[in-house]
Amino acid sequence: MKKYVVLLLHMGYWIMYFLMITMFVSSLNHGGVTLRQIIYAPVFIAAMVPGFIGFYVFYCFLFERYLSKKRILNLILAVIATSILAAIIAQVVLYSVFWGKIDKSYNTIVFGGLFMAFIAFVSGILGLVMKGFITWYGDLKVKVELTKRNYEMELALMKAQINPHFLFNTINNIDVLIQKDAAKASVYLNKLSNMMRFMLYESKTGKIPLEKELQYIEEYVELQKIRTSNNNYIHYEVNGKVGDFMIEPMLFIPFIENAFKHTENKKLENAIHICFTLHQDKITLECENALSISNHTKPEYGGLGNELIHRRLQLLYPNKHTFAVSTNDLMYKVNLVLSL
Repeated sequence: MKKYVVLLLHMGYWIMYFLMITMFVSSLNHGGVTLRQIIYAPVFIAAMVPGFIGFYVFYCFLFERYLSKKRILNLILAVIATSILAAIIAQVVLYSVFWGKIDKSYNTIVFGGLFMAFIAFVSGILGLVMKGFITWYGDLKVKVELTKRNYEMELALMKAQINPHFLFNTINNIDVLIQKDAAKASVYLNKLSNMMRFMLYESKTGKIPLEKELQYIEEYVELQKIRTSNNNYIHYEVNGKVGDFMIEPMLFIPFIENAFKHTENKKLENAIHICFTLHQDKITLECENALSISNHTKPEYGGLGNELIHRRLQLLYPNKHTFAVSTNDLMYKVNLVLSL
């Protein structure tokens, strides 16, 4: 939601709140008061101060810290504490301004405090409702925008999944290998078949085991290796136990495909370095490749591009990933961390 719309919502709320208090104070005095008298009335301060504190503490802090994370018990305790604190602050302000003009008896202080705590509570709930509406509308807008671009995303993902250039080269390499080593050619043909099956069927479901994703990547790397006689051209490793991680399919391959796409010199030593590090609650991918002298433009990930890659990560792993890119004249490095 645009900032000026949010600002208008806040202004509208406080104008209505102000009018409601004005009407209440005016009714107590049978309408015979000026605006200045209303603003300096004890009831006005007793309603405005806790209302303002409650609204914005709930709006700015309690929603993000507790409600959005569904920490309900903590939210209830924070609501009670905030309402009481707002009432205490309001009473301090009230008695500081009207020390000699209002009743300071025990009953007045107690019941006045409860009344102001109630105002803070109601205003805070309205603040939560407004914050929830703004957040919901923002999420809805993002989902609508992503839905509109879904077709483009799917085409781009398919382009990343089945790169014709890679496919044709692999088939040609296997064809040549058949005459030299039929058994080895059969192994590579099975790898290609497994990759195609994964791309066309298994990756169309929801989340998949990380083990299958890594198997696909390993087979992709193995098929890339037959394009060069340099055994040290590619370095691929997986550190840690795979376990029972479940992830979204085809999440890492755009970065890896990009590394091969932008590394033309296959005689370089350690031209491509791919490393997965698996922890108990997170996955780290480090993908590094040598840049071609003739191409220092920012790579596009398997046809997806930076924007769509970022959108996909934000959609699938909101607030649960970090993505960093670094580059110099020789190397391009991607670091992706997923918290699971």
